[in-house]
Amino acid sequence: MNLEGWLSTHPYLRPVASFHSVVDGAIEANRTATPLVPEWDDYVNDFHSGVPLLHSSLVMVDVKPVATTLQPLLRILSRDLNGHLAEQSHALAAEIQYDADAPGRAIESLLGRADFASACPGLLRFLGWSILAHRFRSSLDAFAEWRKEDRWNRHYCPTCGSLPAMAQLVGFDSGRRRLLVCGCCGTRWSYRRSGCPFCESINEQRVSVLDIEGEAGLRIDFCGLCRGYLKTYAGEGSEDVLLADWTSIHLDVIAADRGLNRLASSLYGIQ
Repeated sequence: MNLEGWLSTHPYLRPVASFHSVVDGAIEANRTATPLVPEWDDYVNDFHSGVPLLHSSLVMVDVKPVATTLQPLLRILSRDLNGHLAEQSHALAAEIQYDADAPGRAIESLLGRADFASACPGLLRFLGWSILAHRFRSSLDAFAEWRKEDRWNRHYCPTCGSLPAMAQLVGFDSGRRRLLVCGCCGTRWSYRRSGCPFCESINEQRVSVLDIEGEAGLRIDFCGLCRGYLKTYAGEGSEDVLLADWTSIHLDVIAADRGLNRLASSLYGIQ
């Protein structure tokens, strides 16, 4: 399943796809130097204690290259987008225009390291995490390789600490394992096969599955205790499409209609 094939059967997602295309192009046009890969040995104690990478005081993750990208990115979006998104891009650019420290505080606020009040918090959250995910991709790949033998196996993201937006079931039958997927930074990590990753209940009888016909292996797993749900891809081979949170926004709508709660952070205004 490629993206165009998915959009052909889900045409209502094309405006979101177009927005992503503009943002991705603007980020590529303002590419900065790739951040250095941290020294993992400095972080190992925090890792085993359950401290996410971006929250550790033992590893210096420099977000300045991300912050310097924000202003030129907003100028491009103000020009290339239309309507409300263009207006918000212009407003957010004005908020950081006259304060040299403002872009850095804006990005640091996403990590809980600083305060930054914005009239456009949704756009800032989306753009900030989009730039972070692009800029730190090589570091996140190295992080995934480093922690391969040191299983995180916690219910929150090992990189940024967010709760999972999605999951993937890989393997077959009794050998299947579950990966959780962060909707902010895109990190994937192993978690126990059964139980709820939100309230951490291990009562299998309280976890139900809502199969969605014609959705290429996507389904909704939900907990009868906390009513939290997890969009789940029960398959392999189409990860780039089916594990992108925005490509299954319609499942969030279905879940909300059934009284289920999205407990993961959303970059798309669905809470």
